[in-house]
Amino acid sequence: MIRILVVDDDKNIQKLISKHLNNHGYETECAGNGSIALSMMEKNYFDMLIVDVMMPMIDGYELTTDIRSVDKQIPILMITAKDTFADKKRGFTSGIDDYMTKPIDFEEMILRVEALLRRAKISADRKLEVGNVLIDFDSRSIIMQNENIELPRKEFDLLYKLLSYPNKTFTRRQLMDEIWGMESDADERTVDVHIRRLRERFSDNDSFEIVTVRGLGYKAEYLK
Repeated sequence: MIRILVVDDDKNIQKLISKHLNNHGYETECAGNGSIALSMMEKNYFDMLIVDVMMPMIDGYELTTDIRSVDKQIPILMITAKDTFADKKRGFTSGIDDYMTKPIDFEEMILRVEALLRRAKISADRKLEVGNVLIDFDSRSIIMQNENIELPRKEFDLLYKLLSYPNKTFTRRQLMDEIWGMESDADERTVDVHIRRLRERFSDNDSFEIVTVRGLGYKAEYLK
């Protein structure tokens, strides 16, 4: 499931944004300011951020700048009451991908979220086609060369996550938190075991490869 971090110091706005996103199938978490958001991003993986501008400690501009120093790809939608050209220019200069002004039109927000996710090559319909491999998240099915392949849930989720972000390196900790959950008692070697099983299952495929990034974790590379 696509996970979106909502960063706003107004809890009512947090709830409203989360409600509309949840109703469209997205999973959300909330942070009250940029400092909390950065802390959450160190421990969890998110597919997108929705960020307010005026917040205590670290505002939306500074948060975006900090994120872009380490992650150039994650989509960021800024929502704010500031609507002058100078404000918008500052937002885009800091690294946001899109901009909305308050009051929020939630139908428009959903359309913008979907557009940003498409641009980031995250399939909003949760289907991936990689070479001759077709993966459908909702039916949890994998078809390779017209053959149906069944995977245990954790292996499926792990493969889907890696293939959704080609050439993006995930640490073992990020994968553990995303697939197994932060409260899991399993250690990071569990990721290695599941990666090995995936490599064995797809050893004869010519569409993708799961690559070890020494000292960091894993990434998927498309071969065609």
